[in-house]
Amino acid sequence: MPASAAMLDTIRSEVDRSLRTFLDRQRPAFGSPEIAPLLAAAEDFLSGGKRLRPAFCYWGWRGAGGAADDPALFCAAASLELLQASALVHDDVMDASDLRRGMPSAHRRFQAMHEKEGWNGSAAQFGESAAILLGNLLLVWSGEMWRTSGLPADALGAAQPLYDHMRTELMCGQYLDLLEQVRGVSTFDSALRVALFKSGKYSVEQPLRLGLVLASGGPEPWIDRFCEEYGRSVGIAFQLRDDILGVFGDPAETGKPAGDDLREGKRTMLIARALAAASPAQAEEVRRTLGDPQLQESGVERLRRVIEETGALSACEKLIDDYLAEALRALDGAPVTPESRAALADLAVAATARRT
Repeated sequence: MPASAAMLDTIRSEVDRSLRTFLDRQRPAFGSPEIAPLLAAAEDFLSGGKRLRPAFCYWGWRGAGGAADDPALFCAAASLELLQASALVHDDVMDASDLRRGMPSAHRRFQAMHEKEGWNGSAAQFGESAAILLGNLLLVWSGEMWRTSGLPADALGAAQPLYDHMRTELMCGQYLDLLEQVRGVSTFDSALRVALFKSGKYSVEQPLRLGLVLASGGPEPWIDRFCEEYGRSVGIAFQLRDDILGVFGDPAETGKPAGDDLREGKRTMLIARALAAASPAQAEEVRRTLGDPQLQESGVERLRRVIEETGALSACEKLIDDYLAEALRALDGAPVTPESRAALADLAVAATARRT
């Protein structure tokens, strides 16, 4: 096993430990049985995930000379998982998703609780309202965990504007995603813009930048250049892979039903590519069925066939390879430690690998 792969296991373990410790600190506020389900839902939601965002933060930190085993850094990096969980909870409400990581999405979980108890009013509305509150709580906690991580105040102060900007970018990306779907017309460039703001930047580029700035003591021109060249390339490739998995992925891997992105009507880069190359009949098939929540497996298969026949799937696979190559080239001359350079190369491959 490569040293970086073994270190990724350590990062996961330390991030998990930091999250458990943080949630245990919150536990006294949830002693009432009426509000305990909020904490339980948060714990379940945070129990899974590959922890890639903390890993990019960690290797940014190490790349600029940070200590290998600083528990405060693991805690700060773990706050990114709270931010990610907040985004996913809200995203599932907006997309009306039933599953997340193989479990009921948060709003379906609370809806089922309402139905089981036989409470008054709409179970669906209660579920969505409770999930919004859970997502807000996770967002608040992400800031609290970051601030109380134990890192020196000057390091946190230097990185705080980046942390705030990352969260603003994420919210703007969520809004752009909503806008893209209701407009019903998208280009590859507009889908790319959404993907960068909604996922690519806060998944790779900004976590990496945070780690570098925390260890360096402040922003430096080379950090921005490196994060844009390496981080943005990996972020786009990462989102392209996610687009493909959302249509062709194995439910056992994705934790969601096959073709769920098609039922949700997501205007991804993959769909934009397909529409740009589609014949009139193929384009009509996409427009007619994309976003149908009752889309059966036969309809999913028809859309998959269009995506393959238009060359969109192969084009996006090539783009992933091209962006990955750009990221690896950016590593060659980067002024980061050799160990970090090797780990970031492995992370880029892992984040964009085929898992279908």
